[in-house]
Amino acid sequence: MYKLIAIDMDGTLLNDHHEVPENVKAALHQAKKQGIKVVLCSGRPIGGMRSYIRELNLDEDGDYAIAYNGAFVQNTYSNEVVAELSLKHDDLQNLYDHSLELNTPMHFFDVNGLYTPNADISEYTVLESYLNKIPLGYRQVSDVPKDISIPKIMYINKPEKLTHTIQSLPESLTDQYNIVQSSPYFLEFVHPNASKGNAVRKLAELLGIKQEEVMCIGDNGNDISMIEYAGCGVAMRNAIPEVKAVADFETLSNNEGGVAYVIEKVALKDLSESLT
Repeated sequence: MYKLIAIDMDGTLLNDHHEVPENVKAALHQAKKQGIKVVLCSGRPIGGMRSYIRELNLDEDGDYAIAYNGAFVQNTYSNEVVAELSLKHDDLQNLYDHSLELNTPMHFFDVNGLYTPNADISEYTVLESYLNKIPLGYRQVSDVPKDISIPKIMYINKPEKLTHTIQSLPESLTDQYNIVQSSPYFLEFVHPNASKGNAVRKLAELLGIKQEEVMCIGDNGNDISMIEYAGCGVAMRNAIPEVKAVADFETLSNNEGGVAYVIEKVALKDLSESLT
């Protein structure tokens, strides 16, 4: 019996119009009604998740969300932060210096918004601000407060250029950070211990839920850790091959309501069978 379902947002929960399909809403409502914890688990900042959290009534007593690829876990009812792993100013300076060497734009977050040190603001930084409905500002690294807490830093570029950047990353960076590609144009750097898998594990332990009672659903590279952790790891039909390779179950695509399909066919079916 599954007691916790962690769901990625972009490419998983949301269709290509960034909407939650009606059948997915109904399945999530039914799962929650049956006592299953439904947890949105995204690379997005928490601010970029809130409208969906409200839309799905996932801000009631005992509800949680995982943001910034696992760097931030919050009780969405009380707004209590139950887990946080952040980067510091030295990390910002380090990754900015490397971004200049790699000729790759970057941006970074704090709890209030999105910032870029690039005067020529990337179209992908503008896209990030738009999708998450969070304020965007230009700020040189030298002007950033030394005590800043940064959930996530990102390199962004056209897919073919970002691929070249990834291939050129110095080994020192892979040792210092957890680095995941969340889309063809987003490369994300978080605390070395931050991942969706670790965050789901911590939340499950907090709630007294066993690993085999966890289902995780995703489509991209930043979802692999939680799909590997889950008792039932689910890949969307539109998932990258690396996600499908580690999943236990493949569902329909995000445009076909794949989240609803797997919840109805596996999670709720498993629950109904346990009651008979």
